[in-house]
Amino acid sequence: MPLKDLRNIGIAAHIDAGKTTVTERILFYTGINRKMGEVHDGMATMDFMKQEQERGITIASAAITCFWKGSQINLIDTPGHVDFTVEVERSLRVIDGMVAVFCAVGGVEPQSETVWYQADRYKVPRIGFINKMDRTGADFYEVINQMNNHLDAKAVPFHLPMGAEDAFTGVIDVIEGKAIIFRDKSIEITDIPDSYREKYNEAKKHLIETLADFDDKVMEFYLEEKEVSVDMLKKAARKATLKLIITPVFCGAAYKNKGVEMLLDAVVDYLPSPIDVGAVMGTDIDDPEKFHPRCPSVKDPFAALAFKIIHDPFVGQQTFIRIYSGMLSGGMKIFNSAKAKPEHTGRIFKIHAKERVEVSEAGPGDIVALIGMKFTKTGDTLCDIDHKVLLESIHVPPSVIEMKITPLARKEQEKLGESLKKLSNEDPSFHMRVDEETNETIISGMGELHLEIIVDRLKHEFGVEVEVGEPSVAYRETITAEVESNYKHVKQSGGKGQYAHTIFRIEPNEGKGYEFIDKIRGGAIPSEYIVSVNKGIQKTMAEGVLTNFPVIDVKVVLTDGNFHPVDSSDMAFQTCASICFKQGFMKAGPILLEPVMKIEINTPDDYIGDVSGNLNKRRGRIESVRRYRKGSQKINGLVPLMEMFGYSTVLRNLSSGRANYSMEFYKYLPVPKAIQEEVLKKMAEKNRVGG
Repeated sequence: MPLKDLRNIGIAAHIDAGKTTVTERILFYTGINRKMGEVHDGMATMDFMKQEQERGITIASAAITCFWKGSQINLIDTPGHVDFTVEVERSLRVIDGMVAVFCAVGGVEPQSETVWYQADRYKVPRIGFINKMDRTGADFYEVINQMNNHLDAKAVPFHLPMGAEDAFTGVIDVIEGKAIIFRDKSIEITDIPDSYREKYNEAKKHLIETLADFDDKVMEFYLEEKEVSVDMLKKAARKATLKLIITPVFCGAAYKNKGVEMLLDAVVDYLPSPIDVGAVMGTDIDDPEKFHPRCPSVKDPFAALAFKIIHDPFVGQQTFIRIYSGMLSGGMKIFNSAKAKPEHTGRIFKIHAKERVEVSEAGPGDIVALIGMKFTKTGDTLCDIDHKVLLESIHVPPSVIEMKITPLARKEQEKLGESLKKLSNEDPSFHMRVDEETNETIISGMGELHLEIIVDRLKHEFGVEVEVGEPSVAYRETITAEVESNYKHVKQSGGKGQYAHTIFRIEPNEGKGYEFIDKIRGGAIPSEYIVSVNKGIQKTMAEGVLTNFPVIDVKVVLTDGNFHPVDSSDMAFQTCASICFKQGFMKAGPILLEPVMKIEINTPDDYIGDVSGNLNKRRGRIESVRRYRKGSQKINGLVPLMEMFGYSTVLRNLSSGRANYSMEFYKYLPVPKAIQEEVLKKMAEKNRVGG
């Protein structure tokens, strides 16, 4: 397959916009499936996890290969629920183009915006598909307005709907100038009916004017009032889409099999091939200032990005990779530049949802699963062992909610630990730790549903029954002042003693994470023990000082200290640094930080006062209120996560079940003093009881 005919695309949208149904129809029309799977009866090909089938939602992005009119389409279906946003993030990192699905009734919803801005971050060209045109309340033109007003999408209709709701019978193809009528199991292409001629002329004029703004040839024909050919329009539209200047918009009703074939045509016509995307830029592993391009060619050295890990009960760990350059063959020795370790490729598979097809080699643009990777995790670069390079990794938001879990049978503790390790390997937004004081296992993730799915998977996939505690907020600790800390660790207990002495400055480092700067001069502390100092500090930060929450945004500058030629050791310096850090931390104005969420509430006008008032009571800050659609408004604001447990029930009661909301992590901000004291008091009591 020539690279110009390859499309790596993702389908993304708000939950319930119908993206999995769109995917199922694509698989049917491209001949992958003989019958159409449905989300509502748990038979969707792409939703093959038990948890997905029960809830009717997509949780884990699934990869599949299909063919359409001489082009190969590698398709990644992604979740719409905000708790699984890391799945969308990692898919967007490796795809070249995206189909953004919008509900013709719901329009631009909270998660549509999140997905759109994620695609902006990775500069992914996209086309829009307005789905569910057959539903009551469907409004194509209102969704186009919302795309332009809320997303700045530069949305241009390439289709015009013929009718809406029950009367949705076909579409007008603006570029081809034809009407496409949907029959039971076929389409009929006819001339545009007179009743749609005026709308079509307006849309065609708007399309040509938009393309003329940046395409000289179209501009020339437009000014000279010459007919712009279909071929010229398509070429200009493709160029504009690839440069993110426009978003072509199509429409249909996937559930009723309307518009999917035209959407496939659009994927081939307007979304990029790996050649259109061009070289990816990697950095030198020894010098981050040095860049190495990797072109989509078999002649360039091998470079790929691992974007997903799945534990399969039959073959073990599958590592999904996107190959950017060079060739990969089974048994080849490659290099993981993120871990600075060599890897051996075992078997290579192309994936059809849960089915695997083994291949002997794979090349640029391919998305494959590798069996037998030992060190590779999500976001790692795999490359040619003689031409090392580091590609941009994957942005993973911090986990904001945690809960304690214990196995029902004590003998299953080890099995629980192993299962959780596998799950955290798969999902970089899920974490586990063991509280050393209470010996309790604590899991943390992106939201209540995220952890609920984890617990469900423990039971059904790994056979571990657990008891769960109440979900709680995952706080962080930091400091507000700069201090110097000086500690000498001396321990003599017969035999070899322990000796270490460290002096370091601790400073706030807001928004920049942890930084360690070594300013030791004249070998006061040997270099191998400087590593130990850093290790001791990081371990203490992970465990927390004020409570058991990790410390973030701190800079440590190691200025002085000394060692003993016999009694100093790695452990002595780790212990010394840990105590030195704790002492300094407690003098540096320690505070708790809480996760603050971006919230978006869609509410009918009648309830705006009650909903706003309730949000203010929850320490929420309303940033904007705007007209959402006729009779309803959209509230955007910030609110601490700790105030939001059980909010869905409250909102339902406040609005007679008519309002809905979506939250996503914004940033960690200081907890007000009175609340901090309350939280610390509760934590101390809990620890006393637990101890």
